[in-house]
Amino acid sequence: MPNVTANRIQIEYDTFGDRSSPALLLIAGNGAQLLFWDAEFCELLAKTGLFVIRFDNRDAGLSTKFDETGVPDIMAAIKAAMEGKDVAAAYSLDDMADDCVGLLDALHIEKAHICGASMGGMIAQVVSYRHPQHVLSLISIMSNTGNPHLPQGKPDAIAAVVAPPPTERTAYIEHNINVWRKIWSPGFPFEEKRARTYLEKSYDRSYYPQGMARQNMAILSRGDRTAALSSIKAPTLVIHGSGDPLIPVEAGKDTAHVIPGADLLIIDGMGHDLPTGVWPEIVTAISRHIEQARLRSPQRSNNL
Repeated sequence: MPNVTANRIQIEYDTFGDRSSPALLLIAGNGAQLLFWDAEFCELLAKTGLFVIRFDNRDAGLSTKFDETGVPDIMAAIKAAMEGKDVAAAYSLDDMADDCVGLLDALHIEKAHICGASMGGMIAQVVSYRHPQHVLSLISIMSNTGNPHLPQGKPDAIAAVVAPPPTERTAYIEHNINVWRKIWSPGFPFEEKRARTYLEKSYDRSYYPQGMARQNMAILSRGDRTAALSSIKAPTLVIHGSGDPLIPVEAGKDTAHVIPGADLLIIDGMGHDLPTGVWPEIVTAISRHIEQARLRSPQRSNNL
C-alpha cells in the first residue's frame, strides 16, 4: 500500500474506485487499522461512483508511531475525566483531524466527504468544524459528541475494550474475539470467521496496543465537543445502531440533534460494529446522502 508525508508524519493509505470521482475519506476507530473498512465494503461504496480512501490513523497500522511519548495510564485518565479534570495527551483529536486534511492535501484532493466510525466519527466531526473548507459532507457512524451527561456503555463492554490484550498471537486473537462478542450487533449473527480473519491480519500487519492507549487519551483530553459541533454547516448523516453496547444509541441521537440539519439513521439491532448484514443499508444511505449533498452544493468538483 502507498504512503505519504502529511502533517509531519507518515500515513499509510489505500484507495478504491476512479480517481476522478468524488472522494470519500474513511476514518477508523480507536486502535483499528485501515483493515477495519473491509475491502469488499469499500468496493461497494466505490461502485456507487466514489473514490474511496481508507488509511491508518497515527499510532495505528503502518502510519507513524509515537513511542517516544510513552504509554499512558488509561484508568487514571478516565478517573480524571470523570472528575472534570484536564487530561494531558501526546496529541489531540485536533491533530488527528489535521492528519486527515494533510492526507487529502497530499493526494491533491481539495474537498471530500468525510466518514468515520466510533473514534473515527469523532475525528470526522472535528474535521468538519475545524476544516470546513475541505468538507463536502459528514457521515458520523456509532460515535458521540463527548457529552458526559449521556448514558454510558454497558460495564462489561467497556471493561472488555479497555482491558490490556495479551502479547502472544493466539491469546491476543482469542482475547479480541471475546471483545467483539461483547460489542457485536445483537440483531445479527456473530461473524466469527470474519472477525478472526480480521484480527489475524491486524496482528500480523502491526501489533501495537500502546497506540490505542494514546488514541484513548486524545479522546479523553478533548472532552465535550457539543459547542463546536453546533457550528458545522456541512450536510450531515448520523448512523447508529439501536443495540450499541459501547456507545449507546442516545449518543447518535444527541449528535444528530446538535449538528444543525443532520439526518439520523438508526439501524435496528446494530451494535458497535459493521456486520455484513447492514452493509447494503449503510452503502445506500451514504450514497443517497452524498447525492443530496451534491444537489445542495453549488460546487460540483472536489479534486484539484
